Amino acid sequence: MAKTIKQINEKIKKGKAVVVTAEEIIDIVKDKGTKKAAADVDVVTTGTFGPMCSSGAYFNLGHTKPRIKIAGGTCTLNDVPCYTGIAAVDIFLGATAVPEHDPKNAVYPGAFKYGGGHVIEDLVAGKSIRLSATAYGTDCYPRKSLETMICLKDMNEAVLFNPRNCYQNYNVAVNLSNKVIYTYMGALRQNLGNATYSSAGRLSPLLNDPFYKTIGIGTRIFLGGGEGYIVWNGTQHNPDARRSKNGVPCGGAGTLAVMGDLKKMKRDWLRGASLTGYGASLAVGIGIPIPVLTEEIVRYTAVDDAALVAPIVDYGSAYPNVSPTILGETTYAELKKGTITIMGKKVPTGALSSYARARKIAELLKTSILDRQFLLTEAVAPLPSAGSGTTLNMVKERPYKNR
Repeated sequence: MAKTIKQINEKIKKGKAVVVTAEEIIDIVKDKGTKKAAADVDVVTTGTFGPMCSSGAYFNLGHTKPRIKIAGGTCTLNDVPCYTGIAAVDIFLGATAVPEHDPKNAVYPGAFKYGGGHVIEDLVAGKSIRLSATAYGTDCYPRKSLETMICLKDMNEAVLFNPRNCYQNYNVAVNLSNKVIYTYMGALRQNLGNATYSSAGRLSPLLNDPFYKTIGIGTRIFLGGGEGYIVWNGTQHNPDARRSKNGVPCGGAGTLAVMGDLKKMKRDWLRGASLTGYGASLAVGIGIPIPVLTEEIVRYTAVDDAALVAPIVDYGSAYPNVSPTILGETTYAELKKGTITIMGKKVPTGALSSYARARKIAELLKTSILDRQFLLTEAVAPLPSAGSGTTLNMVKERPYKNR
């Protein structure tokens, strides 16, 4: 019999809910079957932790005496530039922003040591950071410069807002060229010297709900060690990507836009990342509870790594030139063994994401629910799913005509 989120929340409040992780549900389904598992289990928890470049935070700094209008001026936090085109003392800091003096085009160890993601980590860790701002001055906001130390508790609002997180599957990156290349998938050695990937596989949230049956706008989530919400589909959301027979996408597909109170988050789950030769980023921890409403949902959550495939893509040529050619597919079970075979060659694999931390997030979320500290929410609107007509467009370059 189908359940409702309201019914599950009542069980959580009474301490009677049965909550398991996305790892645990696999064996439960093997032992009991999907029908009995759906009846017995109320919630399946998921988790992922890895670099998510499309992340950032907005802040209201508070007003100064005399007042300053940073909007239209400049602002840096520990020399990392922020976007100021919002309001007088509202700013946005992107995770990938880097200081002006950072060697943006240098390809050597040490490049991109510090960026927006590191500033966010430092703030969450309780550190004071250097705020520098300039303004053009107005009658009501006469001040033209500001230099001060500031920390998270000094700010009126500090909100983590990430336009694209939690990718539903992704590429396995390799390099067929004869030189080392530096990418957002890490350093790729020449001539198939290594393969990198970034997914928690069977623990990954959207791989456990491939058609977004329960995950939607308004879903409460574990975000950065605190609580957050899904506020929209993420940028580049592509639910019509090719899917396997079990409904799981065979490559990059759905994404999530998420937000939450940065002041309530923890450094363990928001870490600045440096990608040599590419840029700065932020490693984000996300966990999403999946209410077991039907047998269909528990069937999706029972998917194991051997049934999850990812495309192998050459970042030496095919990816930068937007070639659709892939070198083949592999499973997350094979990737996690440490080597895969590509074009007859054994290639060592490495993950940019942390499976150990993804597992910990799923466990923490499970504990929070069992301790009656975390209730589920009904989605207020669904995410665009397969067949919705949502497409992933490329830029159509056209000649500029001067009027």
